[in-house]
Amino acid sequence: MTITRAARRRRASRRVRARRALVSVVAVAAIAGGVAVFAVTRGGGSPDTTDAATTVASSTPTPTPTPTPTPLTPAERLLSTTTDPNACAVSFAGDGIALDPQVQTQGYRYEALPIPQAEGRVFAGWYPTTADAAALTASARVNGADLVACTDRERVLHAGWTTAAANTAEDAGIPILMYHQFTRKPEGEDGWLRGNYAYVGDFDAQMAYIKDADFYLPTWDELSAFIDGRLFLPKHSVIITDDDADSSWLELAAPIVDGKNLLTTSFVITSFRTEPTPNKFVLQRSHTHDMHRAGPNGKGRMVNDDADTIAADLEESARILGAKEVVAYPFGHYDETTKEGVRRAGFALGRTIEPGYVRIGTDKLALPVVRVNYGMTVDDLKAKIG
Repeated sequence: MTITRAARRRRASRRVRARRALVSVVAVAAIAGGVAVFAVTRGGGSPDTTDAATTVASSTPTPTPTPTPTPLTPAERLLSTTTDPNACAVSFAGDGIALDPQVQTQGYRYEALPIPQAEGRVFAGWYPTTADAAALTASARVNGADLVACTDRERVLHAGWTTAAANTAEDAGIPILMYHQFTRKPEGEDGWLRGNYAYVGDFDAQMAYIKDADFYLPTWDELSAFIDGRLFLPKHSVIITDDDADSSWLELAAPIVDGKNLLTTSFVITSFRTEPTPNKFVLQRSHTHDMHRAGPNGKGRMVNDDADTIAADLEESARILGAKEVVAYPFGHYDETTKEGVRRAGFALGRTIEPGYVRIGTDKLALPVVRVNYGMTVDDLKAKIG
């Protein structure tokens, strides 16, 4: 039988439609199953099911595991709580040390560094390396007299320790230097207060000696712990103070300690001065609020008023200054009532004008001083503080 050209075209058309229908069925089934499949037919017209299965298998995505985040260190967690670009997380390390890190501010002095305690040992300060901590390298020791400096906003300080016997054997006597007013005149000032006015050139030279000789500058909380026998201080230590916050101190002397990065305490009469500290190396502490004047017996009010009145005055002084810690007695006058008022106000230390050095066991409310008078040279100072 002869097949006409038209019949052949109809048969070819039916085969094309059949192949299209088969591809559509496979595609619909694959989509329903969640994957896209492209059916491939061979020359015979039937789909290659082996290639289709391979395509389905290879196109199935492999789940990516969720990575476990690396836990933050205590220092990193602390830094995450502040947006201050100068914040530094200071961590503490060493035998027996289990302290949380602190946030300090780069470019400012360290504040409130801890003074840890351990049975049978004496704390000997914080150091930048384990080697310095083991050797108790005084020139490397870090405290509130130093500016905060960090790497990548973090720093680790290492604890140094010594024994009670070694602390006693050091036999350190800590001098508290007491300055008052200052003058530009090498020949000094006239009048009955002439001895109070240190020549600023002598003061500059004395501060340079303290700086160049690497004296350790204890903070008041360190001095208190030293008196208790809880903290080792090297003999080569000194505390610098000024009484009254006179204008000559602010104009002439305060810039010198700032320029040499020397921690100094200015004892302020807060009924006369309420301004903030002149620079970051000057602590302002209490010279009372309004007791730097005579009472009925001609002596200072600190030995005329009762303990509650003294405590109230010191509380007002502390409110203005934002700190307690230590008070310098006006005129050096004090008695047991004075000391009780100081205790009630929450002050740990009281400074007199009596000559001497602070040692382990010194009365904390009767700290002695090394008075600096007009005419004292660097050599005179060396003889006093070593």
